[in-house]
Amino acid sequence: MKVNIKIWAALISIVLIGIACSNIGYKKTKSGLEYKIFNQGKGKMLKAGDIIKFNYKLTYNDSVIAQSYGSLPGYDLVDSSERAYDFSEVLKFCKPGDSLITIQSVDTIMKTNPVGLPPYMKKGGKIKMAIKILQVFNKEELVMKDYQNEMEKFKNREIASVQAYLKRNNIKADKLNSVFVEVNDKGNGPAAATGKIISIKYTGYNFEGKAFDSNMDSTKQVQKHGMEPFTFVAGESGAIFGMLEGITAFNKGGKGRIFIPSHMGYGPQGSPPVIKPNENLIFEIEVLDVKDQPKIDSSKIQAAIPGLQ
Repeated sequence: MKVNIKIWAALISIVLIGIACSNIGYKKTKSGLEYKIFNQGKGKMLKAGDIIKFNYKLTYNDSVIAQSYGSLPGYDLVDSSERAYDFSEVLKFCKPGDSLITIQSVDTIMKTNPVGLPPYMKKGGKIKMAIKILQVFNKEELVMKDYQNEMEKFKNREIASVQAYLKRNNIKADKLNSVFVEVNDKGNGPAAATGKIISIKYTGYNFEGKAFDSNMDSTKQVQKHGMEPFTFVAGESGAIFGMLEGITAFNKGGKGRIFIPSHMGYGPQGSPPVIKPNENLIFEIEVLDVKDQPKIDSSKIQAAIPGLQ
């Protein structure tokens, strides 16, 4: 028993030391933002007008809600008029190559922006932002060129990851622009062409096979809602880009699956708590209806708006 007491005492000491160390080194800005800078870089301090390229990981109570790792880096302007209670307050203390952590209190944010937080963020919560400053630019055109290069690399990585999944699971799906479509039954009704109003039944899965939403089966809904058909305009609006694009492979009555890389879905922010950041998705769909959009009578519009007659 004495040995066990000593072991527990040692473990408690380690935990207490860890807790203490986790709070060491944090400072506060005038707005109350907690921050810690890890001086790993070289060169001059950042100044107003610089544009930084950075990796980030955003967590809420230790759950990741957005990150750039495996996705796209962030870009931000170092501005003399800093955003209050935001990591931009701290950039003037950093150099290229530095890392920093900021901690925001949900309670503090609620005081200034009570309706601007997602519903899962509650009083007492903490939002932590970990940032690594990768590069600094002084011209917007250089930033745009770099962003386009990063976007191209990111899209290629995601396409490759979907292709690897299909090969690993022996799934035959055709590439349609940025998505992959497995057509089990094309359907014999009107084509779900761009501009058509489409109504579908669907079930959404991640690549691990876990369902996150459905209007076919209520037991596969993480957040409960009605079972009415989902309606949107093919190729244009009302759904994530991957669905808008993939549905055009079907006709009315069609059935199949659409495999969507995250940049055509919910991207680096995901859709907490249902869809993780940078998560590729699968939608099993059935096209219930395909309709033309209602025609607009331009003569009525002219009559209703003064000056257009």
